[in-house]
Amino acid sequence: MNNPCACFLWRNPCRNMLPQWAACDSLISPQVKYFRGMLMSLFQFTARRLASQAYCGLKAASSKKHKFCVEMARPSSNMADFREVFAKAKHIVIITGAGVSAESGVPTFRGAGGFWRKWQAQELATPEAFARNPSRVWEFYHYRREVMLSKHPNPAHIAIAECEKRLSKQGRSVVVITQNIDELHRKAGTKHLLEIHGSLFKTRCTKCGNISANYKSPICPALAGKGAPDPDTEDAAIPVEELPQCEEDGCNGLLRPHVVWFGETLDPDILTAVEKELDICDLCLVVGTSSVVYPAAMFAPQVSARGVPVAEFNMEATPATDRFRFHFSGPCGTTLPPALARHETEITS
Repeated sequence: MNNPCACFLWRNPCRNMLPQWAACDSLISPQVKYFRGMLMSLFQFTARRLASQAYCGLKAASSKKHKFCVEMARPSSNMADFREVFAKAKHIVIITGAGVSAESGVPTFRGAGGFWRKWQAQELATPEAFARNPSRVWEFYHYRREVMLSKHPNPAHIAIAECEKRLSKQGRSVVVITQNIDELHRKAGTKHLLEIHGSLFKTRCTKCGNISANYKSPICPALAGKGAPDPDTEDAAIPVEELPQCEEDGCNGLLRPHVVWFGETLDPDILTAVEKELDICDLCLVVGTSSVVYPAAMFAPQVSARGVPVAEFNMEATPATDRFRFHFSGPCGTTLPPALARHETEITS
């Protein structure tokens, strides 16, 4: 579409300025901050997409593609048909969410019962919560890090990693775009990985901005034995100077988890890499995601809209299911391995 405003937003150095109401953070509830951050990321991603498509927008839309979008049938669950599409694909994008890690026993802190002590994640995973009580927030993330050190990739993670390794020898590519911060894809062996929400095992200095991997257990001595999730547990109230500190020469700034918190926008460099992969893929898989968290919820429908096959692997249907060519219901660890197994037409070395 021809949208000069989108081009302005993409090129204008002031494009990241927040509306005036964003300055009133102290008056905004955690829920509103969550939706504000979601909308800002959605706006950011949409503006970039519109700008990148501005030239194409000068041309008439393809009637063939338009017909496909309008007349697309309900998604198929025929694995043989999917396997034929899979065998021909040269560049596969796999978008994963919390569902792919749930089978590894990873807590989600969502919905009823999704509490750490007496708080839900959206009350702790915010810049404001960290500013108010960095000790409590670090206890929460220390607990999550320690839990994840005991978890292992499940058959879905392994199937994705093995597929990537196998297809790379055939001149084909697989890239994983994940919303998860648990690094189970990395532990399974996935190499081409875009972690759009960051990682539990990376830190960012609040003073110098340095980002680094950190797998220490505990991450600092003061957090040893802390972070118990029991609602009766008292806060450790660790002094700031005893919390994780930056190790860059002469810095000693307070570290924070390198994850995207509620109210924050996604890394623009990561979004650029995601856009590139979505533009060139010829098959997209959506695995274990609810398709309700933006901007990630836009990724697969956008691919489907240009006629590229999309296959959804999830326990149940999502708001986006009817926009996809395939849907396979059930645990990802059960449905995904046979879908990504070696096809009989593949050339073996």
